[in-house]
Amino acid sequence: MEGNVEIEFSDKKAVDALYRISKLSAKEKNPVEALEGILDEVISLFGASSASISLINADSDKLLIEVERGLSKESKGFELPMGVGITGWVAMYGEPFLSPNVSKEEKYFQLDDRVKSEMAAPLLEGGRTVGALNVDALEEDAFNESDLRLLVLMANEASRVLENMWMIQQLRRKAEQLQTLVLVGQDIAGKHEIEEVLSTITREALLLLDCKLSAFFLYDEQKDLLLLHSLQDKNRTRLMEESLKPADSILGTSLRSHRQVQTRDLLRTEEHHFISLIRDENLHSMLVSPVVYKDDPIGVLSLYLDSQHRFNDDEKLIARALADLGAIAVQNARLYGRVFDSEESLRKSERLTTLGTLAAEIAHEIRNPLMVIRLLFDSLDLVDEDEQKSKDLSVIREKLDHLEQIAGRILDFGKSREAFRTKLSLQEIINDAVLLVRLKLKQSQVVLEIDEFEEVLIVYVDKGQIQQALLNLMLNALVAMPAGGKLTLKSNKDDEGKALIFVSDTGSGISPELQGKIFESFLTGTSEGTGLGLSISKRILKAHDGDLELVESGSEGTVFKISLPINS
Repeated sequence: MEGNVEIEFSDKKAVDALYRISKLSAKEKNPVEALEGILDEVISLFGASSASISLINADSDKLLIEVERGLSKESKGFELPMGVGITGWVAMYGEPFLSPNVSKEEKYFQLDDRVKSEMAAPLLEGGRTVGALNVDALEEDAFNESDLRLLVLMANEASRVLENMWMIQQLRRKAEQLQTLVLVGQDIAGKHEIEEVLSTITREALLLLDCKLSAFFLYDEQKDLLLLHSLQDKNRTRLMEESLKPADSILGTSLRSHRQVQTRDLLRTEEHHFISLIRDENLHSMLVSPVVYKDDPIGVLSLYLDSQHRFNDDEKLIARALADLGAIAVQNARLYGRVFDSEESLRKSERLTTLGTLAAEIAHEIRNPLMVIRLLFDSLDLVDEDEQKSKDLSVIREKLDHLEQIAGRILDFGKSREAFRTKLSLQEIINDAVLLVRLKLKQSQVVLEIDEFEEVLIVYVDKGQIQQALLNLMLNALVAMPAGGKLTLKSNKDDEGKALIFVSDTGSGISPELQGKIFESFLTGTSEGTGLGLSISKRILKAHDGDLELVESGSEGTVFKISLPINS
């Protein structure tokens, strides 16, 4: 009778313990505190000397003691390989095990030499083993088969508690991640600068996935290169240059296959990007997500950890979502840039059309008085024995012809200019152009230096047009030297059969932000300029199968190069 009372009392204690364990998921919000509560119930029920809960580490595939009661200090943070020891055997095979005397048990792995008997039961989640609940005693035969069955019940209840808590945590985290993704989408939707978009994506990737580094590479299709545009850690944006061929890296594999790629050991992988960074920062794991818009490769988002880590499906899903947001945002930014450029081109075209109409009207009005001036000038039959004045009269007559040609060209736009081209020496063109600005040079206190090429270079050109281009460059140079300076004209030829004229000044130079746009119409760096001189000059040279280029410009001056085909 007394024995029956004892059994009933034990059953009641077990039921109460199981009930308290089941309530932990509602009572505790922290899984670690819940695990500690489970151990307290286990030790109290079995009168054990020690107990522990070990969970499988997905990154190392080993059992890690998450919480313990009564174990030695050596157990703190201890990792046990799967299949090793009673706990490892239980976790590997998902079966409970009892050892009344561990000294006679082959499976036993000694962590505490005081332990004499041990039993363990698996912790299950969704039908798979995720860890083990272990109980130890300092006496032999401390546990029996009935205790083992009870431990299995407690392990099953503990598994349900943990599963519920993990599920709640995952739901909370997913809700936070979803909210963050929505906010990221809203944030980058209003950004039109690609660099801002990439910086936002890499920053949020760090926060959402708790990585050490995050990088965004854009793909340059023409060069077939992945170029680093954004690299961030948790504290700052890192300034670093990196470019690589897609064929040389896992990054390229991800981009070309349109699928995510991960590695858990970068130090042993033959990777050809961030070589010194991976070594110095001791980076181990990497997840690469392709950034693709409608099958068009845009780049890759890569995440790095300084520990061996297997990215789970949720983490890969978040990274993929960020990559997709990045693809849409980059595409939007590019489209916005194209629309902006198109609007600017339309505005310029509209201004050019208006200018063309106005120019035609002005040319028509100028042509008649110009013809009168030309007739009167010829009728004066001016002859001067002074050589310099005679040259001046010749220049006036030539320029009157030039003005008439310009007026006629505007009115007769589109007709071929071949009829006005003749064979001339390059030096003759330079000398005549200098003659036109000699007074301006003197007034501006600018010293002129002409460096003639040793060989006579013959070109087939419209003299007036080439002089116009050369004059534009010289007058621009004078504007850049308001306090005086030096203007150098140097003729030369290259290996491609082109005659060259270098126009150099010692002026203040062209600002870096304007250097790439100086040949655009209506772009001017002065309040008096129209912004047409360089644009027209370049078109003139292009029409002659030549070119006008900016060689260099800085605080020490500017150098332009005119090139024209040599006509033998």
